[in-house]
Amino acid sequence: MNKEKISNRKLKSMETKKKIYDTAALLFRNEGFENVTVDTIVETAGISKGAFYVHYPSKNTLIAQLIADNVKNTDINYKLYLDGIPEGTSASHILISLAGNIADFIASNIGYDVMKILYEILLTKNVDGDAVISYNRDLYIMFNEVIKRGIQQGEFTSSIDSDTITTHCILAIRGLTYEWCIRYPDFDYKEHVLKHFEMLLDGIKVKN
Repeated sequence: MNKEKISNRKLKSMETKKKIYDTAALLFRNEGFENVTVDTIVETAGISKGAFYVHYPSKNTLIAQLIADNVKNTDINYKLYLDGIPEGTSASHILISLAGNIADFIASNIGYDVMKILYEILLTKNVDGDAVISYNRDLYIMFNEVIKRGIQQGEFTSSIDSDTITTHCILAIRGLTYEWCIRYPDFDYKEHVLKHFEMLLDGIKVKN
């Protein structure tokens, strides 16, 4: 009987945490992080303020969790796309194709409004955004593995290590995404990403 009570209590706690998470995610997307308070979240979710703080020490902790989860899911989408590229495709074509897919996903699935808020968070450092910028992120690993293959197969120069090339690929995407945000909607995001990667990769290709 006691075990059943504990189990029911744990289940209710999990349901409450999910309700907080889902409610906050919807409010943040519709109204922005700055315009949503803990009071707004608990009132909309129909829970007590105490229940909120049982699960999340602060609003910023919840935001950081949402960001981390979204980064993880986004990288899963990139990995699925990468896995669908035919075997035998050159490393440079894989990287250009992946970069184009990233541009499509950011523009269509994440969107300008969310990216604008994300850059604001990263610049102000009020919320832990390490999930986005960490060099242990799955997206970095994907790029690095393809670049290593390109070096091993003699497509890319071996005079620059894969970590350095990977960093510059990610910096290129991040910079172009920022440019898209500040020039939105008068900036062809994907076109610039593809052109930039063609030039970047041309600089590291082994010339025959």
